[in-house]
Amino acid sequence: MSGRATPEQALRRLELTVVRRLDGLLHGRHQGLIPGPGSELGDTRIYVPGEDDVRRMDWAVTARTTTPHVRDLIADRELETWALADLSASMDFGTANVSKRDLVVSAVGAIGFLAGRVGDRFGAYILHDGDVHRYPARSGRPALYALLSSLLGAPPPRGTAELAPALEMMATAHRRRGLRVIVSDFLEDPAAWERPLRRLGSRHQVLAVEVVDPRELELPDVGLLTMTDPETGRSRDVYLSPRIRARYAEAAAAQRQANALALRRAGAGHMVLRTDRDWVADIAQFVLRQRRASHTMRRPAATRGAAK
Repeated sequence: MSGRATPEQALRRLELTVVRRLDGLLHGRHQGLIPGPGSELGDTRIYVPGEDDVRRMDWAVTARTTTPHVRDLIADRELETWALADLSASMDFGTANVSKRDLVVSAVGAIGFLAGRVGDRFGAYILHDGDVHRYPARSGRPALYALLSSLLGAPPPRGTAELAPALEMMATAHRRRGLRVIVSDFLEDPAAWERPLRRLGSRHQVLAVEVVDPRELELPDVGLLTMTDPETGRSRDVYLSPRIRARYAEAAAAQRQANALALRRAGAGHMVLRTDRDWVADIAQFVLRQRRASHTMRRPAATRGAAK
């Protein structure tokens, strides 16, 4: 997304990337980025204790066969997919191939293009300068291009921003089940956003896309360095001794682990995109892992036992 290309050229390049490298690989059936239930009744199969929701028990088939059965759900069509794009000050940072903001635009664009190709409407909330800007869910390429152009053209943000109010807004505004995607670096304390994210996940499929730069995980051995907090503007000179670098790496690892645990407790899928990696390959690998896991979970216990 970086370079001298115009916004229109950058968006066309993004669309071609998604269509060529993701669309053919990920689509065949109507599935989102994380496979999950829909609302239309599908086929029945044997109930797997501890893995299947008893609320989907097919009592008629269970009574007829004397073996517990559940009924699978077929994915809905013409859904609304909503994304929350974090454009706070910490996202205007990058020390590798792209900036974190570039990854936000790429992730939102990939989700939007894939949703549009199966007929879903796509809308977004943009967290910028402490305010939440809502773009209504629409179908069609022009609407998505307008949204992505707004992301690309947003001025550098100032001050701090909080995820929790935006998550609460998403949970309150849209009641019909669908996919909700949160694209952020999740640098806030998880205690601030875990509860509203859990509320959002109680009704919708939720995918958290964590955007990471390698310098947020470990610091280089460069000696004296002036560090600036992008959200407060405060600067401080720090000598990066081996001890300081080790403590920083430990704190960063602990923070990422806390994020992963909070997202798991909230029932959200968790995908990590890094500024020093191929984001398209990372999305594809994540989706394929999710689908393999979903397929394994849906197989009857007897079949899994025979496979062993």
